[in-house]
Order: sequence, then C-alpha cells, then structure tokens
Amino acid sequence: MPKKSGTVLIVDDDAAVRSALKFALEVEGWSVRLYDGPAALLADMDLPRCGCLVVDYRMPGMDGLQLVDTLRARNVALPAILITGRASKQLRRFAENSGIGYVLEKPLSDGALVESIRSALGTCD
Repeated sequence: MPKKSGTVLIVDDDAAVRSALKFALEVEGWSVRLYDGPAALLADMDLPRCGCLVVDYRMPGMDGLQLVDTLRARNVALPAILITGRASKQLRRFAENSGIGYVLEKPLSDGALVESIRSALGTCD
C-alpha cells in the first residue's frame, strides 16, 4: 500500500496498545510515531507540520486533555483524537472545548480510528 500523507502520533502509556495501533495504521499506509507518555511528546521538538494526534485519556502525570491543552498553548494545532475506556458526556464536552475532534471508546471498533484519522488528515492529502 502506498504511503498516505500525514504522520500519526500515538501517545499511550500502554506499550501493547502503542504497538498494536502502530501495526494497524502502518498497514493502512500511514507513517506512525510512538510516544510512551505526554512528557515524551512534549520533548519532541520536531513535530510534523501535517499530522494527527491519537492520545490516550488516562496516563500518569498528565491526562490526554491536559496534553492537548498544553500543545495548543504552544501553538501546536495538530488535529487530535482522544481514546478512552469510557467516554462520558462530560468528557466529550471537555474534549470539544480543548479542540479535540474525535473521542473514541476502547476497545476501538473496526474502522472507527482509521476513519477518524482519515478525516482529521483530510487537509494533508
């Protein structure tokens, strides 16, 4: 499969989740970068101009909403997808207020993540 435009940045403290998502998204043709938590992403000074964040909500030290808010404060406007075990109405509202376009519940349903990424990266194609 030819490479698709844009890079997917996965931030999750669970190595198995990171690995599984990387495999699935590379099969789809995307370039993927992995980060084991918010600090690792925030330390990366070479973020892509065209990319998409896939961020776990519950992580030690800083949750996914706080991470996206920190990135926005640094003028990083990459589209974001929040993944979580339980997406309450309140969490969805907070995510929307943080500029997160998609909130997906784990386990991720077939195609939901791929379609969300495709939509988020639509301006890269």
